[in-house]
Amino acid sequence: MQMSDAEYGRYVEELSPKSKSLKNCFHAFWIGGTICLLGQGLMALFESMQLEKTTAGTLVSISLIALSAILTGLAVYDDIAKVAGAGTLVPITGFANSVVAPAVEFKTEGVILGTCAKMFTIAGPVIVYGVTASIVYGVIYWLSTLL
Repeated sequence: MQMSDAEYGRYVEELSPKSKSLKNCFHAFWIGGTICLLGQGLMALFESMQLEKTTAGTLVSISLIALSAILTGLAVYDDIAKVAGAGTLVPITGFANSVVAPAVEFKTEGVILGTCAKMFTIAGPVIVYGVTASIVYGVIYWLSTLL
C-alpha cells in the first residue's frame, strides 16, 4: 500500500486516540492537591501534639512514604495513578512508589534475587541507600537523645 506523507499523516490522526488534556489536568490537579492536603493535615495533627516543626515535618514525610509504599504493595497506588496521572508524582509519594513498585513486581523471584536486587537495580542504589541511611542515622540520633 503506497501512501504519500500527507495521506499517512491523516491516517495516523484518524487512528490516534483523542487527547483528553483538560480532563487529565483536572484529575492530576485534584488528586495531587489531595495528597498535599493530606500532608498539611498530618503536619497540623503532629504540631497539635506539641511536636517541634522539624519533628512534625519529618513525621509527615515518614507517614506519606509509608502510606505510599503500603498502597503500592496493595496495588491501590497504581489504580490511583491511572486516574491522576502526573498528580501522583508529588515528590515524596512518587518516590516511594518508584522504590516499592519494582520490588513488588519481582517478589516471585525471591527476597534476595527478586525484591532486593530489583529494588536496587531499578530505583537506584543512591535513592535506596539514602533512605536506609537516613533511617539508621535517625534511629541512632534518637537513641543518643535518650541517654
